[in-house]
Amino acid sequence: MKSSLIALLLPLTLAAQVTPPTNSWPTYNGDYSGRRFSPLKQINQLNVKALTLAWILHPAAGQNPSGTIVGGLGPDTPPLAGRESGFGGLQIKATPLMLNGILYFATPDNAWAVDARSGREIWHYFWKTTGGIHIGNRGVGIFENWLFFETPDDYLVSLDARTGKERWHVRIADVKEEYFSTPAPIIIGNHVMVGTGGDTLDVPGFLESVDPETGAMQWKWWSEPLKKGDPGSETWPNENAMRHGGGMTWVPGTYDPALKLYYIGTGNPQPVESGHGREGDNLWTCSIVALNVDTGKMAWYYQVSPHDTHDWDATQTPILIDGIYNGRPRKLIAQASRNGYFFLLDRTNGKHLVTAKMIETMNWSKGINAKGQPIPDPAKESTIDGVLVSPNSTGATNWPAPSFDPETGLFYVLTNETFSEFYLADTDPQPEGYAAVERNAATYGGTLRAIDYKTGKTVWSHRYPGGGGSAGILTTAGKLLFTGDGAQNLIAFDPATGKILWHAGLGANISNGPETYMLDGKQYLIVGAGDSLFAFTVDQ
Repeated sequence: MKSSLIALLLPLTLAAQVTPPTNSWPTYNGDYSGRRFSPLKQINQLNVKALTLAWILHPAAGQNPSGTIVGGLGPDTPPLAGRESGFGGLQIKATPLMLNGILYFATPDNAWAVDARSGREIWHYFWKTTGGIHIGNRGVGIFENWLFFETPDDYLVSLDARTGKERWHVRIADVKEEYFSTPAPIIIGNHVMVGTGGDTLDVPGFLESVDPETGAMQWKWWSEPLKKGDPGSETWPNENAMRHGGGMTWVPGTYDPALKLYYIGTGNPQPVESGHGREGDNLWTCSIVALNVDTGKMAWYYQVSPHDTHDWDATQTPILIDGIYNGRPRKLIAQASRNGYFFLLDRTNGKHLVTAKMIETMNWSKGINAKGQPIPDPAKESTIDGVLVSPNSTGATNWPAPSFDPETGLFYVLTNETFSEFYLADTDPQPEGYAAVERNAATYGGTLRAIDYKTGKTVWSHRYPGGGGSAGILTTAGKLLFTGDGAQNLIAFDPATGKILWHAGLGANISNGPETYMLDGKQYLIVGAGDSLFAFTVDQ
């Protein structure tokens, strides 16, 4: 172990995150493109049936485990019950980072370093919280020997990756305004990109870049205009609506180093699930935006859900594709959006190329306009008597990671086909918080879809009658696709045909995106399921 820790003295370079070596997983999606495709092929279609369990880790959260490093500003007795997730206990939603034989990951208020060969804990850090919604944590970022993770009470914490000791913490939002922080920080050069979530007190969303050495803010981009006359203000009725407008940035984005553009999806406008009181398109909520990484200035935007009224955040990972479109090479960006549509854009300028329906049950749109944007059906707005809408507010898809395989040319995403009844609950001209009540009406299961990015059409699909769960997706050069279902299985598919090649029951649904890396000449597959990390490999 000593040699692994000494190896951390070598800095993680920008080039290593653009094209990471196969013996690491240095950022949330593996690299900056968001593709979650690995060039590794030691595990492949010929030997995948020989996958065996290498180790399991059940991390102990909280400040009581022996040797835990404790920080934070809250009391010893946490102010929340069920505080590790808020939904039934500890759940690993983070994609661990792997560098120099060590895995780093987080859950709300906790961060760990773990031996990637054995699953043995190296150190554990615990943050004493002052509150916040503990719905999940998507992981850590790393810059040289420093780790960064966000806390539910809206602090960015920096740790020494070698020891787990705290370097500093800075507040990035006010938990009293009911912001809560779940994203994995993305490190680009000397920029640490952080965002937040929040739905109930109608606050404005933002993305912030901070200095990795000091935590000082470098720039801040607001996801809506803040005063009359600002660009985009014409899409809001007044300044009050803008300043309470939402547009949270709670899923990590992607980055093109040649263009120096950071791409991120923004959340729904607020008040949630009702549009009266905020007439207009409500820019830049429910949009894909491109920001200059050095200045935070917006280069372009594309709004996938103008004037959203069903809580359909557009925060899903925007994947970068260097491919052929209409016979010529193009720099592309693709998103499978929560509203039920697949979008393809030119990532140099945001020009629209493709819009296609992803799910058959979708009923809220009357078609698409000249810009390729969905046209909302006013009859599907929340009403006092209730209206039936598909998808429900969870969406046709959500935050679990999609994948793009450059060898098949297919974009992979898990969708769910659902209906809900939306009842208008707040008829005030200026509603607040959740202005509607939703009741789930029907679920027709989940579907793993392989989409042709050039057309948006589904090439093959695999249906899960009981629902698809919340698993992310990994594709590899071993001609494999790894994901989960809603019945606690880890599954390997043929990414070209959708044929099932292998599966293993884990005792809990997959709760993060699978990843893979090579270590000591052996390829490992890592996946989180509930409160545990599982490592698989093939003995050679």
